[in-house]
Amino acid sequence: MKESFFKHQAQTSPHPLAMEISHAKGSYIYDKNNNAYLDFVAGVSACPLGHSHPKVVSAIKKQVDNYLHVMVYGEYIQKPAVELCKLFAKHLPNSLEKTYLVNSGTEAIEGALKLARRATGRSQIIAAHNAYHGNTMGSLSLMDFEERKAPFRPLLPEISHITYNYEPHLKHITTKTAAVILETIQGGAGFIEPKNNYLQKVKKRCKEVGALLILDDIQPGIGRTGKLSGFENYNCIPDILVTGKGLGGGLPIGAFTASSKLMDTLQDNPKLGHITTFGGNPVIAAAALATLKEITESDLMSQALEKEQLIRKHLKHSLIKEIRGKGLMLAAILPTAEIANQLILKAQDKGLILFWLLFEPKAVRITPPLTISNDEIIKGCGIIIEVLNKIQLK
Repeated sequence: MKESFFKHQAQTSPHPLAMEISHAKGSYIYDKNNNAYLDFVAGVSACPLGHSHPKVVSAIKKQVDNYLHVMVYGEYIQKPAVELCKLFAKHLPNSLEKTYLVNSGTEAIEGALKLARRATGRSQIIAAHNAYHGNTMGSLSLMDFEERKAPFRPLLPEISHITYNYEPHLKHITTKTAAVILETIQGGAGFIEPKNNYLQKVKKRCKEVGALLILDDIQPGIGRTGKLSGFENYNCIPDILVTGKGLGGGLPIGAFTASSKLMDTLQDNPKLGHITTFGGNPVIAAAALATLKEITESDLMSQALEKEQLIRKHLKHSLIKEIRGKGLMLAAILPTAEIANQLILKAQDKGLILFWLLFEPKAVRITPPLTISNDEIIKGCGIIIEVLNKIQLK
């Protein structure tokens, strides 16, 4: 299997972890030798209810028995997709009432960019330095990491960048700006939270000049930061909200949400302003609906904040310089990239899954399922401390 993996499946890096998976359940992933690994990553925040949650699995099985794909997006009324959008709207501010379902977070970003340009008639898009919004051509264009962009140029024109949390840069948002797109919490940059009402100030400036604010809530959303949507923590309602990852409960999904007035601009001039074949797929929508119900009807969101404090309590070590983030979107900052690498690799040897962040090499991702137990948290933190103690002794 390993030989075929490297020979026939395209890789994203020269050195994938290459663990051969047998099955996954709850907070654990099992390899082909039935070794159990406590999962502190949750599919990079894509599995908020852990692995094979019974309500998600049941919803999938029930929908499979009814029908799979029947028509391109937006033509037929399919109950799972309609109920998902309706429930999402119920838990969002009134201005975020209509959702377009797509297949991934980066596709949702593409749709949001198109919507902003279509609705404003402007072309300039402003993103943040060290932003990550995906890897399709439009999403990649928003990045300012030239090493990743250079091989794929030319990319989208009229993209400029401001520094996250740096208020003097707000003057760069002008009447030429179609939209400002920001992560609710900067992910790849090292889980950087907005400070001093930064998002509110960006929204105010956008409103002054007639630009739209797009918030990328793909990682912080769906309960991970203690609220259903990450922006609720910072008292700022975007014009366009982008979600993905955890919404699908382990299946691929993305969504962008706005007012009916905004979203309806994609219907005409031209017609089919944004189209997708498999967006709103009934099986995936059923899984997402079950996920959203469980998160909104349980106490998992409040638990996320309590579990954050438990992690902070048990992750105290001289090599941990800082723990950034909110809820169960956390990153431990180590002194060097090499120590971070050692921790991730050695922890896996001891049965704990950790992972990297894109642009902050000293960071270690800690984003377990919202369903993780307190005992599992303490166990995982113990492994981290054990590994760091051995690194420190060298």
